[in-house]
This record gives sequence, C-alpha cells and structure tokens, in this order.
Amino acid sequence: MTTPDFSKPTNGLLPVIVQDSRTQVVLMLGYMNSEAYEKTLAEKRVTFFSRSKNRLWTKGEQSGFFLTVDTILCDCDRDTLLIKARPEGPVCHTGADTCFSESNSSANFLDKLEAIIRDRKNNPNSHSYVSSLFAKGINKIAQKVGEEAVELVIEAKDNQEELFKNEAADLLFHYLILLQAKGFALKDITRVLEQRN
Repeated sequence: MTTPDFSKPTNGLLPVIVQDSRTQVVLMLGYMNSEAYEKTLAEKRVTFFSRSKNRLWTKGEQSGFFLTVDTILCDCDRDTLLIKARPEGPVCHTGADTCFSESNSSANFLDKLEAIIRDRKNNPNSHSYVSSLFAKGINKIAQKVGEEAVELVIEAKDNQEELFKNEAADLLFHYLILLQAKGFALKDITRVLEQRN
C-alpha cells in the first residue's frame, strides 16, 4: 500500500473518505493526521483527528457504532485516503445511515437490530422479551433457536409464502440473540463466510 504524505501543506491533515465495504455507499468524510492513521492501522477501527475537539477521535467511541476497517487506499498524490469499512450502526451523529442522508439500509437494518439486542442484554428491561431470554440463560436461547429452525423446516415443505417468511425472520432474530449471548455479532460469522469464499 502507498504511504500517505502528511507533510503536504494541509496542517498535517489529510481528507479521508469512508465507504461501506459491502454496499459501496459513501458514509462520511473526516480528517487524519499521522497519529490517527497509525492508530487506525493498529486497531482496525477508523480514528480521525477531530478539528473541533482538537484531539484524536475514534468513530463510535461514544455510540458504539464503530467503523471496522477492511481496506485503506491512498490516492495517486498521496494526500487523500479512501477507507473501506464495515459500519456497526448509523454513521451520522443525527442517526442517519450516512452523513450525506443516503440510505445504507441493505446492510444497516441488521446492525440496528443487533444494537437493540445488545442493549437489551446490557441494560435488562423487565418488559422486554429479549431481556427475558437473556435472563433465562444460554440453554433457553439455544432451545428457542432449535424450535424456530424446526418450524422453518416445516413451513418450507408447504407453499405458504408469508408463513415461511415469518418463520425465517423468527429464526434469524433468535439466531442474532444467540450470537450476542455467546459474545459474537453477525459480522464475525460473515467474516468466516468471506474467508471461505
């Protein structure tokens, strides 16, 4: 990979375009100095130099919606970076998928659902079905995944499209809960599939 040139007359800051590595949607623009760049390389999470805070700022450090780095590209003049990353939730501080008000929903709905499930695990709510499953433990969660899988197989033998889709959604939902219970996210499983490809 070409090394960026932080010595150009930009106060040591280079513009960084962040793009979703799965959907190719442009997510945001930020700036990096050499320290932010090195931290991004080391931690595989996008870190910028915040001009307003005047310090390093890892995207997601407050929200938990990190940008996990897949690829870093440097342009031909070595003064602009393109980072292809996987967002773990909405990217914009407004709650939008991108800072340009574009939808990135093909990837982000499951991210949002995982964030809700993670919140129900970390902040139990007595009125939440998901929190109640976490309270019952891994055996109950695994049992629910098995039940939903059997129900999906049964529906697959018939021609009731809506019933089949609903059972598929139930299985996916409970599978996401099981992943959280085991300390994983869907991206961890996606990575295994990508490595197998």
